[in-house]
Amino acid sequence: MTRTRLYRSGVLELENFPVQDISDYIRQPGVTVWLDMCAPDAAGLAAISEELDLHRLAVEDAVQERQRPKLDRYDSHLFVTAYAVALDVATGELATFEVAAFVTHNALVTVRKSDQFDIDGVVARWDASTDLAKHGVSFLLHGLLDYVVDGHFAAVQTLDDEIETLEDRLFDDKRSDWSVQRRSFELRKSLVQLRRVVLPMREVVNSLMRRDLHTFDEAMTPYYQDVYDHILRATEWTESLRDLVTAILETNLTIQGNRLNVITKQVTSWAAIIAVPTAITGFYGQNVPYPGFGHASGFYVSTIIIVVLSVGLYVLFRNRDWI
Repeated sequence: MTRTRLYRSGVLELENFPVQDISDYIRQPGVTVWLDMCAPDAAGLAAISEELDLHRLAVEDAVQERQRPKLDRYDSHLFVTAYAVALDVATGELATFEVAAFVTHNALVTVRKSDQFDIDGVVARWDASTDLAKHGVSFLLHGLLDYVVDGHFAAVQTLDDEIETLEDRLFDDKRSDWSVQRRSFELRKSLVQLRRVVLPMREVVNSLMRRDLHTFDEAMTPYYQDVYDHILRATEWTESLRDLVTAILETNLTIQGNRLNVITKQVTSWAAIIAVPTAITGFYGQNVPYPGFGHASGFYVSTIIIVVLSVGLYVLFRNRDWI
């Protein structure tokens, strides 16, 4: 599964031409070539790696999964690894899709580890900014990174909305402690995963803006700076949300403890009220004569004592907010 594009002097000239023709095109002046490959193996990268003089270690990293987002510099090219993300709102699960890129002075080779990475979204970014195509590889790499970073930013924003909803549920009397705790752990897990791919991207984009990397057009610097600003905001937002989820978990435990204390006070108070008639009827149930024994007055006196003491305890506990 491959896709190809050829830009000549900033104008899209060819699409989906055979991979073997790349070697002829990259020798022509004013030409920029893009090649996309989906889940290739080392053998599948052999031809293009020889043509573009790609480093063996970079080729190995391109076919192996779960690489750290990074920027490696080699004599003939740069190697970039990044992750696009997608958040399932229903389950709170964050999915990551890895992409690697070889960057030469007139060619960009993207290697997707799976077909779930939406390369059409990247192509749409390029087609929406045709006025920048004259900047060649700088333009192509910017479109790729801009798509990835915007995905990070969208995921952080969605997580922020979900955490706000969770905060509202936290103080709902009809809430379920189990559901709040489960949702908190789901969102915290996604935030940790997102932080792993967002935080290193800050260094990747920052390194790309260094002036000693002569691969890039100086005119694209403001656009890379914009991507860097987005990734900084996403990083700071992720850190603050992680602290917020931790605070929600701690607050939820505190609320559970407070509710347990209230229930304990209520149960204890009712137990004290019930103990009064139990004690009086138990006393009068002894097999010995007592005041009012054998007379109706004894029944009325014991009943009055039970009612008065029970009501008195109820009023006392009520005033102290124990019931």
